[in-house]
Amino acid sequence: MELPGLERLMEVCKRLNLNLETLPPAREPLKAGSLLEGLPFDPVLASVYARLGHARFATGLGGAGWKLKHFDDQVHKLEEENKRWRERQWEGLGEPVLVFGGNLYTYATMPSLADERGWQPVVEVDTYEPDPIVMPVASNVDRFFDSYSRYLEALVAQLRCIESWENKLRFPWDVTEVLARDERLVELMRAGRFQALMKNTDDSIRRWADKVMGSPA
Repeated sequence: MELPGLERLMEVCKRLNLNLETLPPAREPLKAGSLLEGLPFDPVLASVYARLGHARFATGLGGAGWKLKHFDDQVHKLEEENKRWRERQWEGLGEPVLVFGGNLYTYATMPSLADERGWQPVVEVDTYEPDPIVMPVASNVDRFFDSYSRYLEALVAQLRCIESWENKLRFPWDVTEVLARDERLVELMRAGRFQALMKNTDDSIRRWADKVMGSPA
């Protein structure tokens, strides 16, 4: 499977001199549709893990960077993390997800919303609050990579012009125009397909979601 979003994210990290570290894949990576904690593994993620066993994207930017969960012949962090999430987080979320990366927050796919190809949407999960906060960010994993690469470009351009790190752009809060270009994501949001996971949404997130759904594509 071609992964233009992943390729763009890696290119942006190299071009802007952001931290990019990768490790080779397992000899037998997880296959598309294989079960992980009883759920089908996303085909796009399967293609990612066929290329990479682990990756760190832009971690030199602190909380703006993130890491792909490690899975190769020696380390099975991807499996271990999803076992932990099934035991500790699924009940609170109200719906199972499969985590694949993150830093301050976690990125996960939603198997229940897979399209006809099996491609699963991506959500960001904040578990620092008493009740987890979930925000939909992409219609599939490679689209997430693409959107995140555009966020990094905007963030680096902004940091050249401002003095306070506190005022930096945040993902996904400050990239509604980028997310709005993801037509499938907008379609799912307008249809209320993420409501099972967004039950703890406050007014600020509702306003954010309205901007994504109402921004010109």
